[in-house]
Amino acid sequence: MELINDFLNLTAPFFTFFGLCFFLPPFIFFKFLQSIFSTIFCENLNGKVVLITGASSGIGERLAYEYASKGACLALTALRKNRLEEVAEIAREVGSPNVVTVHADVSKPDDCRRIVDETISHFGRLDHLVNNAGITKISMFENFEEITRTRSVMDTNFWGSVYTTRAALPYLRQSNGKIVVMSSSAAWLTAPRMSFYNASKAALLNFFETLRIELGGDVHITIVTPGYTQFELAQGKYFSAEGELVVDQDVRDVSQS
Repeated sequence: MELINDFLNLTAPFFTFFGLCFFLPPFIFFKFLQSIFSTIFCENLNGKVVLITGASSGIGERLAYEYASKGACLALTALRKNRLEEVAEIAREVGSPNVVTVHADVSKPDDCRRIVDETISHFGRLDHLVNNAGITKISMFENFEEITRTRSVMDTNFWGSVYTTRAALPYLRQSNGKIVVMSSSAAWLTAPRMSFYNASKAALLNFFETLRIELGGDVHITIVTPGYTQFELAQGKYFSAEGELVVDQDVRDVSQS
């Protein structure tokens, strides 16, 4: 066994390097052509109905403005009602013809169904569902005194997306719509002190990869895995091991989305 390990230690780096040299250039060229094709034949979002969870700040907020600038109608949901209304007002100014807000907690199944029901009641259809809502808890695993308090991370980051998707799926089938899932590079490039956050994003990645196969071409799925991104949690706000919202001035302006 030791001889095999020594052999692999000598040969594996060599074959890995030349394998990358052989496969990487064609892959980069393919992605370049794919990006050009996507730009030329991009979807016309004018009048499409888009539901975005966690839209009061961060990536969800920026996505709301991006969709609005392309003429999409928006259903925005988050926990912070006042902040959500501010985002909705800016989205209208940017170009969205119709914006509705739903104050809700995606960790609750009933709220997820209500989000979709109110969207359908207002617009009569749903074209895109953007599962973006997420929270984190920052602590070494051994420092969690009450492990059950970490459930909120999985309830929001994973189950919130699952609940909302299940409620929205019949309407997305009707419109041949799209699900956008905000996972994270933390799903495969883990960082210490964020074990439950990393696990929730990995669960999202695997669940929606499976759902992509099950749905076939009826509903399209896009899974986004951004790296370090500047947003609110990165500016000193996070949930502690005790489950409390903490404002830490020592936390710098980068974090995982």
